[in-house]
Amino acid sequence: MKYYLVYSQLSQQPDSAHEIHDVMCANAMANLGYGTVLAYPENPPSKLKLGSLFFPFNLQKPNRHFIEFYDIQDRLNILPLFIPDIIRKGINRFNVSSLVCKYYLPLHLKNKINAVHTRNWNFAKAAVKNKIPTIFERHYFAENKFESEIVNDPYFRVCITQSELTKQSMIEAGMPTEKVIWLHNGFNQTFLERQPNEAQQWREQLLKNNRETLVIYSGALYPFKGIDLLIDVAKCLPKIQFAITGGTEEQVKHYQELAQNKQVDNITFLGWIVPRSRLISLFQAADILAHPHLSGKSANFTNPVKFFQYLASGTPIVATEIPPLMSFKETVPRAVWCPPDDPNIFAQSIQKALELYPRKSTGYQENIEYGKEFSWEKRAEKIINYLPELII
Repeated sequence: MKYYLVYSQLSQQPDSAHEIHDVMCANAMANLGYGTVLAYPENPPSKLKLGSLFFPFNLQKPNRHFIEFYDIQDRLNILPLFIPDIIRKGINRFNVSSLVCKYYLPLHLKNKINAVHTRNWNFAKAAVKNKIPTIFERHYFAENKFESEIVNDPYFRVCITQSELTKQSMIEAGMPTEKVIWLHNGFNQTFLERQPNEAQQWREQLLKNNRETLVIYSGALYPFKGIDLLIDVAKCLPKIQFAITGGTEEQVKHYQELAQNKQVDNITFLGWIVPRSRLISLFQAADILAHPHLSGKSANFTNPVKFFQYLASGTPIVATEIPPLMSFKETVPRAVWCPPDDPNIFAQSIQKALELYPRKSTGYQENIEYGKEFSWEKRAEKIINYLPELII
C-alpha cells in the first residue's frame, strides 16, 4: 500500500493555526478513505534511536494528547521523524530540512507514498525532484521567484493559496497560471454535532453580573485580528458578556492587562482550549460569534478556519469585510457585515444581529446547511482532482 503524505512541522503548542491546517488536511484525506500519513520532525526529540533513523517508516496512531489538541478522528497515521541532536543543534553541515529532504524522503519515504502535500517549499522541491506528484500550499505573498524547472515539472501538480490576491502574487513570482488555485479553508465535521447541554454549561459559566447575552471570539490573539478592537467593542456594550479563546499565555496576559487598563470588565480570556472539541459547544453557547479583523496587508490573505467553524455551529456571525471573505457577504444566511477598524460600528452590528437573529439552542439551520460545503473533506475532494493516480 502507498500513502498520501502530508509533511509539516508540529509544535503542539498554542497559536498554531498553520499546524492545525496541515493536520486537518491530512485528517480529511484519511476520512475520505485514502491511506494518509502525517509526517513531521519529532518534537520534542526523543533519545537516540538508531532504529528510528535507519528504519523510520513505522506508522503510529496519534496518542490522546495529539487527538485532543487537534480534534481529529481515528483514521490518520502519523510519522514523527527522528532528528539527531547534532543536526537539530546545527553543529552539522546538514540541518533538519536537509535531513528530511535528502535522507528520509529519497531513501525511506519515496517508495511508500503516491503523493505529497506540504507548505514546506524545500520538501515540495525535493518531492518533485524525486518524481512524486506534489501539492504545494502557500498562504502568504511570494517573497522570491519560484524555480521554473520545479513549477513547470509535470510532478508539480498545483499551488494552493487562500485568496485571489495571494494567487496573483504566486503568478507574479513565476508560478504557471494554470497551476495556481485558491481554496477556502474548512471545518472539522465534529462541529456539526449538536451539544445543547454542554452549551448551556458554558453559558452558566461565562454569563456574569446578570448579563444574558454572550459574544464569542475564537482564534489567534494578534492586533491585526481585531482583538484590541474587540476590547473597545466590549466597552461600548457593557450589558453583553464577551469571551475570547486562543493565544499563548503571554498574549492572554497582555490582553487581560489591556482590558483592565481600559476598565473593561465584561470580557473573559479563556486561553487555548484543550480538548479542542470543547469549542463545538462553546460556539453553540454564543448568541453571536465575532469575526473582527483590521484592514491592511494581512486582511488580503487571511482565510480563517474559525469562519467555517462558526458557520457549522449555526450561530449568527458578525464579520468585518475583508477581501477573502467578501464572496460570503451576500450568501451567508444569518450574518451581519461591517467595515473594519471601527469599534462603534462593530458594536452597532452586534446589536443589529441580536435584533435580527435571536439565539436558538438548535442553531440556525440555514447557516449549518450553507456551511456543509466548506468542510475539510469537501476541500480535499477538490485537491484529489489533481491526483488521478490516487486510489482508495
